[in-house]
Amino acid sequence: MRANQAIEVMHKYGKSFYWASFFLGKKHTYNAAVLYEFCRFLDDLADGNEKNKAKRLNQIATAIASNKDLSQPCIRNFLTLSKNNEISVQPALELIAGMQMDQTVFELKTERELLRYSHAVAGTVGVMMCKLLGCKEKDAYAFAVDLGIAMQLTNIARDVLEDANMGRRYIPEEWLSNPISVTEIAIGKSDIKKTIADAIKNLLTLSEKYYISAFAGIKFLPLRSRLAIIIALRIYREIGIKLSKKQYNWWEGRTIISRGAKLLLTIRSIGDLFFLKSNKHDESLHIHLKGLSGVDCSTF
Repeated sequence: MRANQAIEVMHKYGKSFYWASFFLGKKHTYNAAVLYEFCRFLDDLADGNEKNKAKRLNQIATAIASNKDLSQPCIRNFLTLSKNNEISVQPALELIAGMQMDQTVFELKTERELLRYSHAVAGTVGVMMCKLLGCKEKDAYAFAVDLGIAMQLTNIARDVLEDANMGRRYIPEEWLSNPISVTEIAIGKSDIKKTIADAIKNLLTLSEKYYISAFAGIKFLPLRSRLAIIIALRIYREIGIKLSKKQYNWWEGRTIISRGAKLLLTIRSIGDLFFLKSNKHDESLHIHLKGLSGVDCSTF
């Protein structure tokens, strides 16, 4: 029952990941779904209206650090998953720290803050997923971090208006010629539309560097997992491509990839399997991430 529920959560909220999971196999699909459900639970808690949610996140972090059961099924399943797959608790603790950041920091100042936040809420997931897929190559983890960061930057580019309505601006202030508040973004002031569109272009340009790096690391994955990860990469990357074709018109709402487009991207992904090359990781991509999970080999 819990296996079906975890997969249903991924189907409902993570359609791109659910699509890609068809190519993972039963075991890896279940593991990915359990991880996704755990991350979704944290995300819903961080973004929800529950009182004392910062305290609740602290309690969860303490429970995970001590392997303590909080009687929450998705947390219990995650702890079991971590134990069975020898996953360090550090990435999960960094993930929760990223969620806690959302409770106190509403407007990012620098690109460094942006990248560290993206690592916390998504790069860590890449590290854990890499472990779940049975990857034995330590060199793979830096590339897994990059895929998570690339996807999070895409999320931020796609959800600028939605985030502003929640009182958050992840576009770094240092990218803006003049300070722009979340309120101005939320109401879609006409005189800031181009400035924000330019910032979204910067986000997607930055994300492309991380997508390119992530693709270079695919060959480190076990054969069975490669296609699914390429598909997930291509579908997420397509969001940014579609945004660029719309001239970064962020005020028009969320960009969605159709099933037909996903099918075409899946076919292209099959072709990608024949052109995989292993490249040395570009350390400059992690200049702001020293000591974090997947960046420092001792932290996963």
